[in-house]
Amino acid sequence: MFSTSPLSNPLIAWVNPNFLNTPTIVLMAVVLGLLAVVYVIGVLIQRQPESSLNPAVVKAFNSRVRAWWLMFLILTSAVLLGKTITVILFGGVSFWALREFITLTPTRQGDHRTLFWIFFLFTPLQYFLVGRGIEYYGLYSIAIPVYVYLFIAARIALAGDFKRFLERTAKIQAGMMICVYSLSYAPALLYLTFKNQDGSQWNGSPASVLFYFILIVQAGDVFQYIWSKWVGKRVIAPNINTSRTWEGFFGGTLSTTLLGTVLWGVTPFNHWQAAFMSLICSVMGFAGGMTMSAIKRDRGVKDYGTLVEGHAGILDRIDSLCFAAPVFFHLSRFIFSMNV
Repeated sequence: MFSTSPLSNPLIAWVNPNFLNTPTIVLMAVVLGLLAVVYVIGVLIQRQPESSLNPAVVKAFNSRVRAWWLMFLILTSAVLLGKTITVILFGGVSFWALREFITLTPTRQGDHRTLFWIFFLFTPLQYFLVGRGIEYYGLYSIAIPVYVYLFIAARIALAGDFKRFLERTAKIQAGMMICVYSLSYAPALLYLTFKNQDGSQWNGSPASVLFYFILIVQAGDVFQYIWSKWVGKRVIAPNINTSRTWEGFFGGTLSTTLLGTVLWGVTPFNHWQAAFMSLICSVMGFAGGMTMSAIKRDRGVKDYGTLVEGHAGILDRIDSLCFAAPVFFHLSRFIFSMNV
């Protein structure tokens, strides 16, 4: 188990010592090392003769690496600055992702005032409640799926436009559920108090748990992609996503579970618990990717937007996080935390 003593370096005295500690730094170093390795691999692949490799695959790989670098830098900055900045960051990501989701299909004039309330009141309010701490769990856990859902239906009805009413209402509700409600459970991990195996309070930082969660979910996507390209033969749902295979799913899930188990020391979990949580993250991340691919196929688009030049939108990069976050949070809260 890694030491969890806080840093005392005067150069980083402005950082919350209970937020940035040894396990968090270890995870940052692991991610940084992995990104450096894949960057070098991308450079070496790009130097190979075009006749030996598919240029489109090489371009997609290097674009994906640039997106991972951007996500790592943003998240690291937030972790260094503390809980509040992290919550604000995720709130901004939710706002951006929801915008991509809503623009996927045209809206009618009667929806515009509803969307105003959604973007500028309910999305910030969800993250404000999360940032108030676990004491507000009873409110932010039901605010969107109960009160906001009812508001969306009633406000659109009051606009007097009944054409495609159910479709328009369901689209906005789905966007709020995936992009805002589900993703908000990721920064909510920072406000949990975890316990050791003997029931005593865990001395580690919740920031390391959040970083662990994001690392495992993103690694699950990478491993499933690599296994599918390497040995994938049986496509799971050809009409939804031709790149996801059963071999990629099982190989990626196994690899993710092994990685999560190896990194158990930076979490409050033991070996078996870390393996279980990693398995869940991989499966839910896969479910998120497949679901968002189905939505894109339904709307006839390839990607949701543009995160970095030549690559997909932010929602394409966080779809796995959106599906895994609420499950990981609730398992952590009801099994591994003292906030029950």
